[in-house]
Parts: sequence; C-alpha cells; structure tokens
Amino acid sequence: MPRLPRSFFARPCLEVAPELLGLYLVHGDFAGRIVEVEAYVHEEDQACHARVGRTKRTETLYGPPGHAYVYLIYGMYDCFNVVTEPAGLPAAVLIRALEPCPPLDGGTDGPGKLCRALGINRAHNHADLVAGALVWIERRNKKRVNIAATPRIGVDYAGEWATRPWRFLDADSPWVSKARPSTGKRTP
Repeated sequence: MPRLPRSFFARPCLEVAPELLGLYLVHGDFAGRIVEVEAYVHEEDQACHARVGRTKRTETLYGPPGHAYVYLIYGMYDCFNVVTEPAGLPAAVLIRALEPCPPLDGGTDGPGKLCRALGINRAHNHADLVAGALVWIERRNKKRVNIAATPRIGVDYAGEWATRPWRFLDADSPWVSKARPSTGKRTP
C-alpha cells in the first residue's frame, strides 16, 4: 500500500489532523484505520508539550515532519503522535483511536490502548514514518469519513486552549475513545 510522502506531513497541523482520518497506522503485522486524532500546535498551545520549550522530551516535536513522537503518560501508557509542519515549528497529531484490522480485534479505542495493541512504545520515538521500516501510515481503500470536531480530551489544565475544537473523529465509527458528540453514548 502507498505510504504517505513527507510533503503530506510538512503542512499545518490543523490541515493534516482531519486528513489522517480513514488512513491506516501500521506496525509490523498489525494495523488499524485511524478514526480519532487530536492536534497540538506550537508553543503557545498550552495543551502542547512544546509549551515548555525545547527539552529532551520535546525535541522530536520540533521536526522534521513525518516522524513519530512517542511519549509516556501517567507512568504507564505510551502515546503515538505524528510530527507535522516544517522543522522548528513544534506540532503533532495524537492518534487517539483506531478501528482494528485483523488479526487485532479490539483494544484500540484509546491512545495508550492502541500503542499496546500494536506494540508501539517509546523505542519508536523519532521513527521515520516515510522512509523507515518500523512504523508508518498508508492509504488503503479509503472510504468517505464523516468528520466531527470537538474539544480535545484530558487537557483541562490548558485553560482556553482546552476548548479549541482540535479533536477530529469519524463520527460514524464505533471505535472512538470517548462519547460521540451527537449521541453522548460511549462506544466499544
């Protein structure tokens, strides 16, 4: 299947994020259709790790685009992000949920869960998604996606930045990580 070119990632984060929906995250024999993402944009975004500036943890966020940014949260969950925008502009898209492809049959409806299911961990931080052999994003038979935008999840500490509608999801997917905005129902 065709991988995405670097030019896909070297664009504004808020353009890349919704366009990732319906594409496939692949690691080895495991893959899933991306159904939920969140955008984190530059140092002024108080929900973005780059708000503290360039550190050992955030170095990957500063580019180049088309690389994985994988970090640990709560001391137990790895989270997979896609670095976007030109080098020097820290921005990334968190992959929040996947519709699993066989042999996976679940456990991909949250950022930590999908990393565990696909075997992605911090060793994949800075992996090249375009030319690398570890993990990548590819186009398959992309069906039309009914995109919904909502505020990001779990970033209440970010003040007004928490209310930005920078979480994008496939509104028809039962695999999103939290309640869908139109129904309020928790899905698998």
